[in-house]
Amino acid sequence: MKALVTGGAGFIGSNISMKLLEMGFEVRILDDLSSGYLSNVPENAQFIEGSTVDREMVNEAASGVDYVFHLAASVGNKRSIDDPIYDATINVLGTLNVLEAARKTGVKKLVYSSSAGIFGELKTLPISEDHPQEPDSPYGVSKLAAEKDCLVYMKLYGVPVVCLRYFNVYGVHQRFDAYGNVIPIFADRILRGIPMTIFGDGEQTRDFVNVADVAQANIKSALSSATGVFNVGSGTRITINDLARLMEKVSGKAVGVEYGPERPGDVRDSLADVGAAVSGFSFKPMSDIEAGLREYMNWIESDPITKDRLGILK
Repeated sequence: MKALVTGGAGFIGSNISMKLLEMGFEVRILDDLSSGYLSNVPENAQFIEGSTVDREMVNEAASGVDYVFHLAASVGNKRSIDDPIYDATINVLGTLNVLEAARKTGVKKLVYSSSAGIFGELKTLPISEDHPQEPDSPYGVSKLAAEKDCLVYMKLYGVPVVCLRYFNVYGVHQRFDAYGNVIPIFADRILRGIPMTIFGDGEQTRDFVNVADVAQANIKSALSSATGVFNVGSGTRITINDLARLMEKVSGKAVGVEYGPERPGDVRDSLADVGAAVSGFSFKPMSDIEAGLREYMNWIESDPITKDRLGILK
């Protein structure tokens, strides 16, 4: 079987690509390396450097594949607030190009990486798939628009689609990005020996899911008969204050915390109801957050790219 992974040189995409290869898939990766790294591309994968905004490139990459895992995206609330046009171009137009290619080639399944950012400020916990969708940032809007395009393509053109709404993903291959997830940002500050910054009072909660579980969800949903939208999280939550303390514990480095003002577009609490994914394609989040954070800190401290960027671990 052959699979195309857009954004396969990135954090989540590279983990999915490695798992597919382990399962005997032929893997083709399309990535423009704007946020991914060539070193993330598995040795046995075919790599095409290009963007999903380039329609001809997408058509070439999708030729002859059985499954498409669409992860290429502009990610993050703050980045989208700073540049909403870029966000929409990548997340909406890029997704339409991938959908068109999937329609033309008759793929068995397209798995789209959506986001819990589509929900906006949460009204009930835990969050089920039918929670009101009122995004608070251009990022949430673009991910919701692309998700709706996926569902329309399934309805109109018969393209089998699964949309996976990720909560806060962390793990191996996730490197520092000022716009990115709080965990690599905290790790960066711990490795620099400077206090972690928490925006707000730190009692806001997040559902952190390990990237190994996200890779599992992608592949299981692709190989199942499931279609439609599904939450992908751990089904547990932790405060940002407790996260900071836990990261100090697993790293063995106490750097302390500083507090800043709340940021626009950030939700207060987050907790996924993953029941639909459990019943739909036997999703089973297995990663304990303390063990996952310890694995992550061990990896990032040994990562050559992180070492080179920080210049303090050589």
